[in-house]
Amino acid sequence: MERLDGGSAVPERLRGGIVALGNFDGFHKGHQAVVGRAVARARAEGRPALVATFDPHPVRFFRPAAPWFRLTTLDQRERLFAAAGADAMIVFRFDSALAATSAEDFVAERLIRLIGAAGVVTGEDFTFGRGRGGNVAVLARLGAAQGLATEAVAPVEQDGEPVSSSRIRDALQAGDCETATALLTRPFAIEGVVEHGDKRGRTIGYPTANLGLGHYLRPRFGIYAVRGRLPDGHAVEGAANLGIRPTFEPPKELLEPYFFDFAGDLYGQTLEVELISFLRPEAKFESLEALKAQMAEDCGEARVRLTRDAASRIARAS
Repeated sequence: MERLDGGSAVPERLRGGIVALGNFDGFHKGHQAVVGRAVARARAEGRPALVATFDPHPVRFFRPAAPWFRLTTLDQRERLFAAAGADAMIVFRFDSALAATSAEDFVAERLIRLIGAAGVVTGEDFTFGRGRGGNVAVLARLGAAQGLATEAVAPVEQDGEPVSSSRIRDALQAGDCETATALLTRPFAIEGVVEHGDKRGRTIGYPTANLGLGHYLRPRFGIYAVRGRLPDGHAVEGAANLGIRPTFEPPKELLEPYFFDFAGDLYGQTLEVELISFLRPEAKFESLEALKAQMAEDCGEARVRLTRDAASRIARAS
């Protein structure tokens, strides 16, 4: 799997490919359908399968002060695209130059000249070009003139509504991990480098691995049952506080997982933590003893939720 710059020509061996084109933040069921169709066409035609995404998200470019809303980093998307069968990920840097590019020039310059695409697959709601001047009908018209085969994939529905990144964000902000997981086909996960903290958790018997929230969407603050993926691929389970730790000063946004039955030094390592189930909102405690008692209760409930989740995954797979 290669990561390519969308502002440069792709290597010759990847030209003539089928390109799945979209933002694909979250890579939910709908995104998977678009990429899956592109990969299937590429394999049937003996061509490379490419996935093109944008960074930063166009909303971040046009509204830089907007609250953080990302569901996946580029690194996470790259792994997800690779698992879906793509040969390469193309990253279009969304800057002033790209924002000013007309739909016609985007097709001619980016898709034809730089990528050498033979075909493009998008979602039916895809828009592109200056002022969103392009849509799937415009793409089909421009593509036909350039010998570029285009295809639009219909939205995927669940529970009578289209699957969308907005639905997933709403679910996470409500603490509804189960709905987010169903729409994503996997738990929402935050990835980051483990930071040194104030080590208060260690002193009360609950050492945590502290991760900054970066540019991710802020899910509902509170306590979660979580599953972590260590750098060596090993999975660990635990309970985590996600929020500002109201018992301690100063407030700081962190994800602080405590992993059951784990002892090791994770400082400086990259860790991915899945949010499995929301347990309760954040709370301020009057004493460390009260906090420790609640943490013991939280860990017990987290174990129950994690066991239930594992059983559900086994049942779905069988």
